[in-house]
Amino acid sequence: MRSVNFVPLALALACLLPIVLSRYHARVDRFLTRFAVRTFGSYIDEFRGEHPTRQSALRAAQFPTTYREYGSKTMLYAAILAVVGSIAGIYAIWAVLLVLAVDAETMREALPGALEFLANLGGVPALSPGELFVLIALACFTVGAVAASGTYWLRWWYPRYVADARSQRIERALPATVSFIYALSRSGMAFPTVIRIVARHEETYGEAAAEFEVAVRHMDTFGTDVVTALQIMGRRSPSPQFGEFTENLVSVLQSGHSLSEFLERQYRDYQEESETQQERTLELLSTLAEAYVTVLVAGPLFLITILVVIGIAVGDTLDPLQALIYGILPLGNLAFVIYLSVVTDSIVPGSETAELPSRSTAFPSDIERRANADGGVADASTGSTAGEADLSVTAAANIERVGYYRRLRAVRDRFGDPKSALLERPSRTLFLTVPIAVAAVLWQLPAAFAGGGFTPSAIDDVVAAALLVVLVPFAVVYELHRRRIRAIEAAVPDLLDRLASVNEAGLSIVSAIDQVRESELGPLGAELDLVWRDVQWGADLETALRRFDRRIRTRSVSRVVTLLTEAMNASGDLATVLRIAARQSASDRRLERERAQTMVEYMIVVYVSFLVFLFIITVLAAYLLPNLPTEGAEVARGGGDAGTFSGLSAGEADAYGTLFYHAALVQGLLSGLIAGQLSTGELRAGAKHAAIMIALTIGLFALVV
Repeated sequence: MRSVNFVPLALALACLLPIVLSRYHARVDRFLTRFAVRTFGSYIDEFRGEHPTRQSALRAAQFPTTYREYGSKTMLYAAILAVVGSIAGIYAIWAVLLVLAVDAETMREALPGALEFLANLGGVPALSPGELFVLIALACFTVGAVAASGTYWLRWWYPRYVADARSQRIERALPATVSFIYALSRSGMAFPTVIRIVARHEETYGEAAAEFEVAVRHMDTFGTDVVTALQIMGRRSPSPQFGEFTENLVSVLQSGHSLSEFLERQYRDYQEESETQQERTLELLSTLAEAYVTVLVAGPLFLITILVVIGIAVGDTLDPLQALIYGILPLGNLAFVIYLSVVTDSIVPGSETAELPSRSTAFPSDIERRANADGGVADASTGSTAGEADLSVTAAANIERVGYYRRLRAVRDRFGDPKSALLERPSRTLFLTVPIAVAAVLWQLPAAFAGGGFTPSAIDDVVAAALLVVLVPFAVVYELHRRRIRAIEAAVPDLLDRLASVNEAGLSIVSAIDQVRESELGPLGAELDLVWRDVQWGADLETALRRFDRRIRTRSVSRVVTLLTEAMNASGDLATVLRIAARQSASDRRLERERAQTMVEYMIVVYVSFLVFLFIITVLAAYLLPNLPTEGAEVARGGGDAGTFSGLSAGEADAYGTLFYHAALVQGLLSGLIAGQLSTGELRAGAKHAAIMIALTIGLFALVV
């Protein structure tokens, strides 16, 4: 094959290269944008009025681009993909002609029996240059048109998809966001200030807070009043529920009615809506659990049984079994995990809510020197006193030592206290267990190739043990971490109620924390001790609370800390705000408990279905295969009599037994992960279930088979 044949392919890749580079290089993206606007901008502007839904979708998706730029790049990408598709059409028709040029008899011999009918398509005679040109032109036009129209449709469909996804996230975050707004309004803040605070905390309150950024941007950039900014925000939002809330909010602001009463009603309405939404989610999860058991547990078991019977009675079915066990089963479970992640409202650790001030904020060199122990007073301009001159050398040495300490503190904390480091982030166990597991598998790998081919049975036990080495430590540490976090979150409503009571008695919030931290709050008491220690060492309460948020890293704690820190800046009377936060936190905990109690039933269903799967697979491997006739199996098959019961050869029986073992291991790993995701919403919680199921499989096969 001559190299000139690949010139069109090189041209296609050269056309695609700028599109790929624009995703990672800003200068290339700007060049493509300018070129697209100059080429197609006037065309997009001419037909702008015919596509209002596209403009609204771009605004609802909050894409950082204009309609003119996005439409121009869409036309440019469609044109490029039309060229690439046309070139691909040349190679596609070339490949088809090469295949069809093979004579029918040769094709019939090469194809499996079930596909022999395709041999009738072979033996196509050579085409004339005119016919070849027409065929290639038709292929180029067809593939190019499909590629261009597909690109054009996909580019305009994607903003609608993003807007719909944002709408769902907005409505999930709306109850907590309304509670936040209600609490801030009760603290005495002006409503424009409340809006700005909400917009600043998108990482804590999600897409609902991001919507308020639209109103803030219009107020700050264009000088729009708050009512008009809220109206614009409501019109641009992809969520009908959020738009309705904004419309009602604007009506209250214009009429002069009590804003607090309106927000309280909305807060209670959204609490009820959260319960209704969770009921719908639980119903969907129950349906998904039943579908999983039917399709991905009972279905593969039925297919495995049928294929084994066919293999015994008719012929070799090892290849379909391998495709089912190593391909279809993992891919089906992966698709289910992805879909389950989309439809569930997972409770996952939140990210840090802001650039948190570290302990190095109070670095000695940054501390203002107001007085010295010898009575000297620092000069504001020079900072020199008689006493300070004597201590300058010692202070510089101390500052240098503190700097070294801070640079080495992370390493010291992790290696000096590994238990706390692992409990803080359970994934750190993988840095130790994964290399050990990989080394064990690589050590045993040569034995699998000892016979000249690959023998899976020589390494499968090591792989199963390696999985346990990885899963068991992670599962243990993660379970301890999760129980600690759940205990802390369970104590948050009680903490807020106690703080509110003490604050109502006249104590400041700082004194209230000092008094409440000595009460019985479980693991939260130790965290409050750390908060109080930060305060005693000179940190303000806001910084201490944000450090507490960074240590816990859950969304519920982040919301409480955000509310407290913002309310403290508005008023010292925080009792009402604390009561609202306590009710919201208690409501979240109640919904979480209801979900956990409901989904335990379906986790048990997954366990029972796996045990049935394991029992049947073990029976097939331990009792059916060893008792099948093996003598004369090859002779019976060679005779081609499909009506005789041919049995299995010894090698085939071993191969089927190995496949059964692997099927149980694969099903145990995947069912365990899905059981954890169904019960808690987190895939990581399935590590313990996967370890249990894999251990059951290894033990049962070792004892019975």
